[in-house]
Amino acid sequence: MKITLFRPFTPLMRTFWIALFMLISVASTPVTAQEVEKIENFSQSRLVIESAKFLGTTAESMAEIVGRLFAQYGPPSAVLRGEEVSAAIMLGLRYGRGEIEMQDGRREPIYWRGPSAGIDSGGSATKSFALIYGLNNPNDLHKRFVGIEGSAFYVGGVSANFLERDNVIVAPLRVGIGMRLGANIGYVKFSPEQGWFPF
Repeated sequence: MKITLFRPFTPLMRTFWIALFMLISVASTPVTAQEVEKIENFSQSRLVIESAKFLGTTAESMAEIVGRLFAQYGPPSAVLRGEEVSAAIMLGLRYGRGEIEMQDGRREPIYWRGPSAGIDSGGSATKSFALIYGLNNPNDLHKRFVGIEGSAFYVGGVSANFLERDNVIVAPLRVGIGMRLGANIGYVKFSPEQGWFPF
């Protein structure tokens, strides 16, 4: 009879625990003032440059993704810069923090968190640069947003998907490290304050 021992440190589990540790670190550390330049305008070319600089990827990759967003929605009403971590074994959690910038130059801190469930495992730590459409007041973002079915796509190392609620659309562009395998469903809750409870 063959006996299989439990191996707590497989590569997948190691990735999960690293992501979980980073998740706790991000959620427990207060947002500090970041030296991020104000975007002079929300033109397509300017956002390609700013997103590539922030995410540390190529302008070519960002030009393709931002071009798709502009073709479908036009210029955004706000942008969000931040960082997030996520981990999952069937059930998952996501925590993030960052700053939202409106077209008129207003800037406010923003936090987000949310659960997920599905055929999904692993962990990741990412930077996020989101284009936001239909937002007139930052307070209108402080709600739960669900993903638009079939909206995710991946170009040149950058992933993108869409979240929507009440005619406000958030399109996060992410670049990061780690591994998430599978598919999941869930939502993201944005708030002006940090919090642990994901629901």
